[in-house]
Amino acid sequence: ACSPHMHETTFRKAAQQAGLNPYLCEMANIREHCSWVHDDLEKATQKAIDLVRIMVEKVRRNHPLEPVQVSVTKRALVIGGGIAGIQAALDMANGGIEVVLVEKEPSIGGHMAQLSETFPTLDCSQCILTPKMVEVAQHPNIKLYTYSEVENVSGFVGNFKVTVRKKARSVNMELCNGCGLCTQKCPSRKIPNEFDRGLSNRSAIYIPFPQAIPNKPVIDRDHCIHFKTGKCGVCEKVCGTKAIDFDQQDELVNEEVGAIVVATGYDLYNISMDQPNDKLEGYGEYGYGKYPDVIDGLQFERLLSATGPTGGKILRPSDGKEPKNVVFISCVGSRHNAKGITYCSKICCTYIAKHGMLYKHKVPDGNAYVFYMDVRTSGKRFDEFWRRAVEEDGLVYLRGRVSKIYEQDGHLIVKGADTLSGVAVEVEADLVVLATAIVPQPNIEKLFQNLGISYDEYNFVTEAHPKLRPVESSTAGIFLAGACHSPKDIPESVAQASAAASKALILLSKPELEREPLVAKVNEATCIGCFYCLRACPAKAITEKEIKNRAGEVLRKVSEVNPSVCTGCGTCVSVCFSNSIDLEGFTDEQIYAEINSVIERMSVIQQ
Repeated sequence: ACSPHMHETTFRKAAQQAGLNPYLCEMANIREHCSWVHDDLEKATQKAIDLVRIMVEKVRRNHPLEPVQVSVTKRALVIGGGIAGIQAALDMANGGIEVVLVEKEPSIGGHMAQLSETFPTLDCSQCILTPKMVEVAQHPNIKLYTYSEVENVSGFVGNFKVTVRKKARSVNMELCNGCGLCTQKCPSRKIPNEFDRGLSNRSAIYIPFPQAIPNKPVIDRDHCIHFKTGKCGVCEKVCGTKAIDFDQQDELVNEEVGAIVVATGYDLYNISMDQPNDKLEGYGEYGYGKYPDVIDGLQFERLLSATGPTGGKILRPSDGKEPKNVVFISCVGSRHNAKGITYCSKICCTYIAKHGMLYKHKVPDGNAYVFYMDVRTSGKRFDEFWRRAVEEDGLVYLRGRVSKIYEQDGHLIVKGADTLSGVAVEVEADLVVLATAIVPQPNIEKLFQNLGISYDEYNFVTEAHPKLRPVESSTAGIFLAGACHSPKDIPESVAQASAAASKALILLSKPELEREPLVAKVNEATCIGCFYCLRACPAKAITEKEIKNRAGEVLRKVSEVNPSVCTGCGTCVSVCFSNSIDLEGFTDEQIYAEINSVIERMSVIQQ
């Protein structure tokens, strides 16, 4: 049996081709309501007959409906300036659509900008990323907001109204020429560098990294001496273009767009001893945050990078010496029911192989050990890449979890097990790299709630259909790309970004959109103007309407439904005291007729 969820549109189109109004067609949901949920063949058959009888009574009371025509704003919003957001923005901009790109950090680039090389080809990450970053900044169809966040979203598909908060950089972007003199002269220089994951320090006024876009500084007001004490002002004194503006305030900017692409990216699971997320347990026994030579994967990327704190040399954070024994631990926070999260973070096995390979290239006489549970290198030529790391570069893989890491005589002792040999293992390490779980951005659920899109228990965005609509969200006109949906590598993020951009371009290419007419309708004659429906409507589709006489005097106020915004959820119908709201296609008359058809059959059986 066909499901209305998948094929109701098919049969309605067939009815329309035959000259009938498509909304005079109804489908009994035999599959989900009957076939899939019952084992008793005889009773299931009788229920199927009842479902058909119910639909017959409903369709007898159907009346022709016409789709709601909605105008389209031919602009798009991309939230997130990582590689997925960059790709989506460029694809839509090259398709002739004006794009608003919003990034919360001072520069676009995301986590990809922090990487040294990318697997499996070992391309220089910034060599392939920075040209796209520059293209975004120079593209005539892209309006770029960095150091900004989406404050509010209202409206509906084709007509979204977005409020963007441009946080105060305390630097006039028009006057600043990016010379960097202010960053060199700033006396406050011992602030942990976020881009280097705390492995180096930066000044209070800083440019995130040398290839940043825009390549202009921002003042960190939490650490700036001027904002803390009212003194200093060195940056203002040395700035030749007078670009420093201590009085600059946050600015709210309103934008209207027709489609939204969510590409908010990922973060790393917090494994420090002072775990701030009460949903997760942390891995204090691994000593992250306690021992400086226990680092995460992104910190190791910064050590590998030529633009990193050590200039590409692998040196221990504690003493600056070259580590001769490095231990890599996979699944730290991933695939762990008791601690951390249950899902696989997908990219860790491959990037551990990359880390071990690059370590051996830089320290040929060093030893690389990998503690793992399973090797999951899913991707084109990823398995060959891992095998190359083992066979050619000599990485030693030990199957088992690590139970504890502690310091002894200037070295880190890694205690674990090798489940293949069945023995306990202790490795004396100079450096330990933890492959921590991929998780959504912190507090991202607030943005998702603002957008009105669904997300799962881990705060990853839920797609409309896992197989047939993988880049669409639960809200029409909002698409998703990259690791905000689930852990992804770069090729998959780019592919999904282009797919989301394609979907958005299809939507924005139409002069008007057709929406389902199955929306709420108010009987103005009986509406008492209590406006409980207005407060209950989750889509904010109901407003107050004034009923005036011929002289223009307001006689009373009633509720009015905007059919372009209404989602047809029926919440307003359930709260209406005067029974003045009906849902087109699901009127009280139709629903009572369906119920009565079942009651009548039961009465016949009982007789």
